[in-house]
Amino acid sequence: MSDEPKAGFTRRDLVRGTLVGAIAAGTAAKLPAAETGTVGPGAAPLELKVNGAVHRLSVEPRVTLVDALRDRIGLTGTKSVCGRGACGSCTVLVDGMAVCSCLTLAHEVSGRSITTIEGLASNGRLSALQEAFVAADALQCGFCTSGMVLSCKVLLDKNPKPTRPEIRAALAGNLCRCGTYPHVLDAVERVAGLKTASVDGGIRLAALQPGPHDPRLPDDARVAAATAEALEAEEA
Repeated sequence: MSDEPKAGFTRRDLVRGTLVGAIAAGTAAKLPAAETGTVGPGAAPLELKVNGAVHRLSVEPRVTLVDALRDRIGLTGTKSVCGRGACGSCTVLVDGMAVCSCLTLAHEVSGRSITTIEGLASNGRLSALQEAFVAADALQCGFCTSGMVLSCKVLLDKNPKPTRPEIRAALAGNLCRCGTYPHVLDAVERVAGLKTASVDGGIRLAALQPGPHDPRLPDDARVAAATAEALEAEEA
């Protein structure tokens, strides 16, 4: 048998590597808890600065920002839909940056400035961006709307005159299952002054008048009878 060492990875190398890894892991585990910056596992005190107001809470480390906003503070404009950062409906601003609040722990943003959809209005009046969304009919079911508006705000704060491709890029993380994207683009262009909005000191909604490109269903006696019956039942 040859006395020359065998080339390659041997069983002795495996054992040696395992022991080194175990020693390193044991050393890391002995770090003082204070140096890891952990809280919990139970509820811990927390201060959240939301829309300029400070809220003092006591929440467990596992509580997400969207749950803290909705369930603990009562700001339900932020929507929790997918729960994994895929749709953007839970978007809020943290120090001016758009973040998915369903993926952000409440304790992570302690002391930072948080803006929700409720923080855009001033003195009971919608912001120009919110008014443009209404004027452009850029919402249907409303679940994605608050996230859409806040993503658009971040864009306009950085770029007051965005191009349409830039608007699309800014909204890449926001999904609308109702398909209002063209109206959202229109709303951003209106508030940016790139397109004239039908707004005179507020919102003016166009009257629903049938036109050549707006056909209505023909009258149906059955529908008319059912409608009359429903109205009579309400009056009774």
